[in-house]
Amino acid sequence: MKLRNWMMALIASAAFAQEKQMTKFDFESDAAGQPPKGFELALTGKGRPGKWVVQAVRDAPSGKNVLAQTDGDTTDYRFPIAYTGPEMKDLRLSVKCKPIAGKGDQGCGIVWRLKDKDNYYITRANALEDNLHLYHVIEGRRVRFDGWNGKVASGVWHELAMEMVGDHIQVFFNGNKVIDAHDDSFKDAGKFGVWTKADSIIQFDDLTAIPK
Repeated sequence: MKLRNWMMALIASAAFAQEKQMTKFDFESDAAGQPPKGFELALTGKGRPGKWVVQAVRDAPSGKNVLAQTDGDTTDYRFPIAYTGPEMKDLRLSVKCKPIAGKGDQGCGIVWRLKDKDNYYITRANALEDNLHLYHVIEGRRVRFDGWNGKVASGVWHELAMEMVGDHIQVFFNGNKVIDAHDDSFKDAGKFGVWTKADSIIQFDDLTAIPK
């Protein structure tokens, strides 16, 4: 009986430690109409910097609040970012995202190993192009090095996720692995967050980072 109790305590302790390591943002403690607490807002490229606000919506994946980028500036090479910490190197990063509008783009993305607004990894799903792309951004220059073609519906919540350990990157869309790649452009820990392009109006929820 003592051994069994010890094993149960050990399992519970391990589960608690893993839960403590997870960082999750569901925006429920944020006020609607205000920027998200704990995030830095930045822009890669040109155009307006983006408007990041918390919104109360009926179909939020959890609770009632989501984070939205609501500025539809049509500048093509324009990438608004909202990022946060703690810094992580090897991690699983996921988000629920819903493309709302955009005539030029409807791209929702996640960024990681971010050093600053011009240096990071990004994977994004685009509802106008029906594809996912994987890029590194170095000194503000975005370079695609892998991708996947498949249906990305507008007006629907999707789950976009990635795992990176060392130089190995796996990207998942709605629970299915769609990209398996390697890249060593950024070897150190960095911050993580969400991303949009050009005139994309996108909602995000349940941004979750777990160290690997």
